[in-house]
Amino acid sequence: MRKKICAILTILSSLVLAACNTTSSAPINETNAQAAKRITQQNIIVDGHIDVPYRVQNQWVDVTKSTENGDFDYPRAVEGGLNAPFMSIYVPASLDNSDQSTALAHKLIDSVEAIVGRAPDKFALAYSVADVEQNFKDNKISLPMGMENGSPVQGSLDTLRVFYERGIRYITLAHSQSNHISDSSYDLRRQWKGLSPFGMEMVVEMNKLGIIVDISHVSDAAFYQAIEISKAPVIASHSSLRAFTPGFERNMNDDMLIALAKNNGVIMINFGSGFVSPVARSWRDNRTKKAQDLATVFGEDSQEVKDFVEKYNTQSPYPFATLETVLDHIDHVVELVGIDYVGIGSDYDGVGDSLPINLKDVSAFPNLVEGLLERGYSEGDIKQILNQNVLRVWREVEVVAKAG
Repeated sequence: MRKKICAILTILSSLVLAACNTTSSAPINETNAQAAKRITQQNIIVDGHIDVPYRVQNQWVDVTKSTENGDFDYPRAVEGGLNAPFMSIYVPASLDNSDQSTALAHKLIDSVEAIVGRAPDKFALAYSVADVEQNFKDNKISLPMGMENGSPVQGSLDTLRVFYERGIRYITLAHSQSNHISDSSYDLRRQWKGLSPFGMEMVVEMNKLGIIVDISHVSDAAFYQAIEISKAPVIASHSSLRAFTPGFERNMNDDMLIALAKNNGVIMINFGSGFVSPVARSWRDNRTKKAQDLATVFGEDSQEVKDFVEKYNTQSPYPFATLETVLDHIDHVVELVGIDYVGIGSDYDGVGDSLPINLKDVSAFPNLVEGLLERGYSEGDIKQILNQNVLRVWREVEVVAKAG
């Protein structure tokens, strides 16, 4: 009898312990909204691309405090659980092949350092995965940096090393125009048919230094050359899927996704409506074409063009995408190549007033997570999307660099 009682007590103790463990991580009867809030507060969230430095360069605001405009500031980041946003060191293509390009990149890096300097209790720089993890433990928002447009390198591997030393941990090889490194997906002039000879050399050196190769913005040919040359996985820091936006080369097609997965890389989904919604893409393409037609007759800065754009915007309001549209892109990646190859690259502060309904700023990450839960993603899946996939790539890049 005593043995039976002991056995029953052992079973009951196990059940109680299991219930306690369950409660500590996922409370019983937790709604998806409650779970989403918990998940975003308990985990690292890496966003591959936020344009705070260029926003602050254009019109200075103190993002360590609440701001009226823009998509990012400290209070909203805390509310959304965003704690590892890559600060984009964005240099416009108009500055390509000039000393101003390099100077602006350094100035924007200075501005990120200044954010940390003003609020070291809130923010910290991050030069490695270990830094991101330690900052998270210290309850600080990490500010790793990625360079959007390799133009500031100016054809010098020594300059590339300087940018690494200053904290640049990924480089988007080109932006809206073909530069001295790579052809751009936006540019009809494909002077290199992919990467330039220096671009090929630069990818090799990026591997040696520990800088992630970012293939957002580049032409398809440049993408395939980059993954062939790189010994480490690459990322698309803020791109979406061409399956939803046919003809928009800035996004990735299915064959590229398959190749990216074989490379062990990650696509980080851009939230901009024009990147995720075919309706928003068509709206913009139609306006651009008609404006260009008028510009050929009256000039780009003519009143006729300005009047047309104003009338178009008024009579045909911008068709914002929704949270569901963004989730569709994540679903497509997962269904095609698996959960290991997708992350988040919102492009907050970089796509203007084109963000989807329910994803309007960095406070909205719980909405994204709730949507994933409602679509059947497990908490483990969601952690992969929020941080584990891209941190795995970053670690592999660090390993390749250490190996020389």
